[in-house]
Amino acid sequence: MFAVVGTVARQGFPLVAGKVSVKGSRIVIGGEEIPINRGTPALLGAFLRTARTLGIEGPFAYLAGDIGSGDGSGRLYRVLEEDLPSKAFKGLVLHYIMPDIEGHRRMLKGVDKMEEKPFLAADAGAMYVAKMAGLAPRYDLFTPDVGELAFLADEAAPHPFYTRGFILHEEHRVPHLIERAYRHQNAPELLMVKGQTDYAADSGGILGTVDTPSVPALEAIGGTGDTLTGIVAALVSGGMDPLEASLAAFRINRLAGQIADPDPSTQVDRIIEAIPEAMAEG
Repeated sequence: MFAVVGTVARQGFPLVAGKVSVKGSRIVIGGEEIPINRGTPALLGAFLRTARTLGIEGPFAYLAGDIGSGDGSGRLYRVLEEDLPSKAFKGLVLHYIMPDIEGHRRMLKGVDKMEEKPFLAADAGAMYVAKMAGLAPRYDLFTPDVGELAFLADEAAPHPFYTRGFILHEEHRVPHLIERAYRHQNAPELLMVKGQTDYAADSGGILGTVDTPSVPALEAIGGTGDTLTGIVAALVSGGMDPLEASLAAFRINRLAGQIADPDPSTQVDRIIEAIPEAMAEG
């Protein structure tokens, strides 16, 4: 089983941990129901839909409310440090969580006490803090967009807001940014870079690309990067090789977007609903 860690942008949302199910356009965990719109709920929705299609177990999740104060994120870091040593998760996917270097290091101490090292993946705030702490090489997978890749490529930037201007996050510079991120040890075993062209790469360079189908309307829809992370996590959870899973996830996410026939008002749950058909086509 894989575990997913993230926050929910809701004041007063409690820390909950447990197996996740889906009810209509909501995920259900620990008696709480959360709309599948974007962020970690969208990741979980995509993971669940992919897992159901594969016939495998869905994810366990640790969720807490955090609207930017860091209190929910702090509780998550503390719980993970205490809880992980007794768990046997095959993978751990860290998502929207406030970047707290000390909290992140404590969480990894919990990982180190697990009987077997889980597959470690990070996106969003978890990816930022791994890089900020100098611990990106501890991870197996990051899923940045081109702007986030520029942050990984900037060895001096303490936060994405401070990525230096000369490190341009332009699509045609992606191979250079990948090389620079690995040169400065700010990247994991495998990178999945989201963009007009999607790239899978490791320290040796680009391993594969996906650029079709192209669905420009998806650019206006929040959460499509979150669904990609959920899809690849489910594929790896099902036993697929991470590189093979990354390329498959790129295709599935694009196909699901095409099948959903989106416009700017489309919500990400409609794209998630199209994942099974996309998997059949892809």
